[in-house]
Amino acid sequence: MIRHLAGRVGQAIVASFGVLTIVFFIMRLSGDPTLLLVPEGATAEQIAELRHSLGFDRPLIVQYVAYLADLARLDLGESLVQRAPVAGIVAERIPYTLALAAGALVVALGIGIPAGIAMAVWRGTLLERALAAFVLAGQSLPTFWSGILLILLFGVYLGWLPTSGADSGESLIMPSIALGALTMSTFARMTRISVLDELSRDYVTAARARGLSLAAAVGRHVLRNAAIPVVTVAALEIGNLLAGAVIVETVFAWPGIGQLAIQSIAARDFLIVQTIVLFVSIVYVGMNLLADIAYAVIDPRIRLDR
Repeated sequence: MIRHLAGRVGQAIVASFGVLTIVFFIMRLSGDPTLLLVPEGATAEQIAELRHSLGFDRPLIVQYVAYLADLARLDLGESLVQRAPVAGIVAERIPYTLALAAGALVVALGIGIPAGIAMAVWRGTLLERALAAFVLAGQSLPTFWSGILLILLFGVYLGWLPTSGADSGESLIMPSIALGALTMSTFARMTRISVLDELSRDYVTAARARGLSLAAAVGRHVLRNAAIPVVTVAALEIGNLLAGAVIVETVFAWPGIGQLAIQSIAARDFLIVQTIVLFVSIVYVGMNLLADIAYAVIDPRIRLDR
């Protein structure tokens, strides 16, 4: 297992390094940030002086090597716009995004898995058709559109929930639902497929023949065996939640790293964007590593060394 985990950690480092490299060069090729930082009416000499002070007049490869050297020293640099350490700026926003992702995951798991089990167990019934329509709606509605609908219904017309900001726990409800809707649909579909596959196996038929009820067979045997694909999807969806938070945080004015990323991209604040990408990539590959470990816990027949 140690060899396997070491290999996966190495792959995670290479993947994060590759993503960071791509973002570094794309951001530099998107435009010169000094033009956004200089005051209106600045002369060419003033622009050149600011560009030199920020180091943007150096070749891209030199800038890249310097950035990697700073990163190796755990120095994330200073924001071009806010003139403050990038680490502190991003660290202030991370708890908000993690809270939003956790709320969305609770919505997705709490609704998606029971709905998937119900659609598999009561296949062909009116309940399955109703749940399938609900899941299809969650899968079809774009995140920004469902967020706007939630704001209009529960925030404007009914006045039950705040429409924006992060002033209270109630502010988390609508963003979590909007962000978790698509993931809920993914969990529901994957759970339904996995449970249906297990229900068709001989051990379920044998258990039913011994007098075990369908509910007991599902609870004792089917769910454990059907969990492997769901765990795989869950690991991927956690990373997707962090990426999808960009849109939701913009719609609900939620002060997380998604909103910060949009603002930084518009201002060409390179170092903040690179730090956010680095954080998301580390979380994404870390979740996949945890999923590998969870396989062996859920199913003892799986051995990571093999």
